Amino acid sequence: MPILGLGVSYRRASVELLERLAFVDEEYAKAYRRLADLEPVSESVILSTCNRVEVYAEVSSYHAGFLALKRFLFESREVQPDDFAEPLYSHYEEDAAVHLFDVASGIDSMVLGEPQILSQVRQANDRAEAEGATGPMVSALFRGAIRTGKRARAETAIGAAPGALVEAGTALAERALDGLAGKSALVVGAGGMASLATGHLRDRGIGELRIVNRSIERARKLAQRAGGEPGGLEMLSKALAHADLVVSSTGSAGILIGPEAVREAMESGDRSASARPLFLLDLAVPRDVDPSVTDVPGVMVADIDDLKHLVTRRIGQATAEVDKVRAIVQEEVRRLTSWRRAARLAPLIQALRDRGAQVREGELARLKPLLARLPERERREVEALTMRIVAKLLHDPIVRVKETSSGGGGDQLARALAELFGFEYRPGT
Repeated sequence: MPILGLGVSYRRASVELLERLAFVDEEYAKAYRRLADLEPVSESVILSTCNRVEVYAEVSSYHAGFLALKRFLFESREVQPDDFAEPLYSHYEEDAAVHLFDVASGIDSMVLGEPQILSQVRQANDRAEAEGATGPMVSALFRGAIRTGKRARAETAIGAAPGALVEAGTALAERALDGLAGKSALVVGAGGMASLATGHLRDRGIGELRIVNRSIERARKLAQRAGGEPGGLEMLSKALAHADLVVSSTGSAGILIGPEAVREAMESGDRSASARPLFLLDLAVPRDVDPSVTDVPGVMVADIDDLKHLVTRRIGQATAEVDKVRAIVQEEVRRLTSWRRAARLAPLIQALRDRGAQVREGELARLKPLLARLPERERREVEALTMRIVAKLLHDPIVRVKETSSGGGGDQLARALAELFGFEYRPGT
């Protein structure tokens, strides 16, 4: 059965649409149950990240699979089909593998070579396996993607500047606040992006640094590395009042920083008297910061949408590395295609070999009384001779059907071969 990938990404979708379509941890079990109930779908993996929401599935056909996966997205995410019809894209068969391998290698990301995407691809596959949603075909697709991502980072310099998004955001903040040296910063979250942010802030001479996170232990570890003060999310309101810059990047399902909290922070004691501005850099999808906080005087916000045009300029500077990655992608796609071809023909080839062995064993059984009169050595030579004859007779048909399948005409020849030998052609995975 063929593979179909369908979804939306930052290339044509707004951050608002991406956050409406995004899945959070507690939603996956129900989502995979929905996918399992779709008749055209037999295996599936959901890949939901800051930059994209995609579903990869083994389907009965392109048309049936496209309609089923599109319906799954708008029903499970409660988004009207017209809202994402324009940015929606699909990739079929080999094109689906090329696209996913591009994603895993980091060359389809907003930040070229971003470090998080490979682990996100791996986590998506692991989650699907845990939910019983995947199988041999989609698992092979994702294993190939993970291998491609690893090779891209090991064999090229594509991941040499993974902090481009954070760097662009902190540069915006630096201009908006007339420099960051000596300023007070608050980092909300303690993951990869938060860790990158603390490094950029320290490089720019940030003064007081606070890190708050749902897990206080993770906040403490990051604060220890960055030389900051840790805290839990219950400290968020108080920390806002002291911050000049807020960098937020969590996996929360809803808004963490709303207009009321920001208004209270801006009206608190020293800040109100000094009229200090507040810059919020929201690196999360779904967004952590309510865009309406800009209604509060003295508050500025930048989110993923605001950073797109800044970081995409860098792609032209890395053309040579992208070309190297694309060569790896093509090599790994050929490897996957070869595996799929072998897996598809495996039942036919095994049936041919079984038929040859059956005929051989039948003839040996018929001649058993005569063979019993031969010395042991000669009897073994006769048996080996019959094996070689069967193998040589089947060799050319098997090689020919394998060669033809690589050009796209394998099914027709395979069906003819099966019919000639008198058994049904049932392609494997």
